[in-house]
Amino acid sequence: MTGDVPGSPGDVLTLIGSGSATTRSDLARITGLARSTISQRVDALIERGLVEETQGGDSTGGRPARQLRLHAEDHAVAGVDLGATHCRIALMDLTGRLLAAAEDPMRISEGPETVLDHVERRIHALLEDAGRPPTALRAMGLGVPGPVEFATGRPNNPPIMPGWNGYPIPDRFTTMILVDNDVNVMALGEHRNAFPEVAHLLFVKVGTGIGCGIVAGGALHRGAQGSAGDIGHIRVSGHDQAFCHCGNTACLEAVAGGEALARRLTDLGFSAETGSDVVTLVQNGNTQALRLVREAGRLIGEVLAGLVNFFNPEVIVIGGVLARVHEHLLAGVRETVYRRSLPLATHDLVIVPSRTGVNAAALGAGTLAIEHYLAPDNINRIVTC
Repeated sequence: MTGDVPGSPGDVLTLIGSGSATTRSDLARITGLARSTISQRVDALIERGLVEETQGGDSTGGRPARQLRLHAEDHAVAGVDLGATHCRIALMDLTGRLLAAAEDPMRISEGPETVLDHVERRIHALLEDAGRPPTALRAMGLGVPGPVEFATGRPNNPPIMPGWNGYPIPDRFTTMILVDNDVNVMALGEHRNAFPEVAHLLFVKVGTGIGCGIVAGGALHRGAQGSAGDIGHIRVSGHDQAFCHCGNTACLEAVAGGEALARRLTDLGFSAETGSDVVTLVQNGNTQALRLVREAGRLIGEVLAGLVNFFNPEVIVIGGVLARVHEHLLAGVRETVYRRSLPLATHDLVIVPSRTGVNAAALGAGTLAIEHYLAPDNINRIVTC
């Protein structure tokens, strides 16, 4: 319940969408509202196309109760994952069912106008592929590879996103849009799709850079300004000559990120420019690449050991491009975490590779859009406007 408006249309939709109430009688019993008030709420939601009422099943006596359910078919949301070199988009209905998807090479360094024009064209094409009109799009979630001020949707001094600092991404679209750091939406996608029963989870992305998404009490934790989980810029000892995009030295991602490993392999005489190249070398049996990946896992584990003692998560999920060789990366992570963390904190701790894989961010961004659109306060605005 929203608290300010008990039994509001938004509350009623939440009960229907969760399956807690499937009839008007259920709603009256759960909310304590009069049947006439419940009818007003339900009729308003039906009029807006958010709920449908169908004939009930077999009756045990008397007229069968009509069944209520979320009407998801005429609504769509888009989850957009912008990486350093890719654009992935998932088109979903309001239940989270995937309607269509696309992935394209796209460099974030091309700037906001070029990248967002591409996103807009791709979403329209996916809507057409899914047989949905442009007006069916209700909301968008968008993850970017850099810090974001979540309240405004503006990137904040993102190191690998030239031209994006302070850019008003939500103003670029007429549809409601929520912008977040990519690792936050990855954490949300992984939690909702793979670990919905887990209350405390860390999602660690090991790609070009390194970041951490935090799920606390089942909800994303962003911190006061949206920068919680920026573990890639925690200092690691013994690497003072490793320069980072942020201007400091010895940052974790400057030593253990995919770009850093590729640079070290190049210095050793192997052809590698990106984290994907590092993965390819490991998969081809290159012993130097394998050694560096396991060493990177140990360094990441040193940082995570402190987080485990501080946050006490139930699950740590490792994602990002280097997770494709997770048997080597996780060996280093586990080795250090279990050695350096307190026994109580690691007693039931599970450290696993991502189950949603490359789709984590797009699914999470779509989930972010769905949960915001269906939030009681937003539904109340829609119904009363």
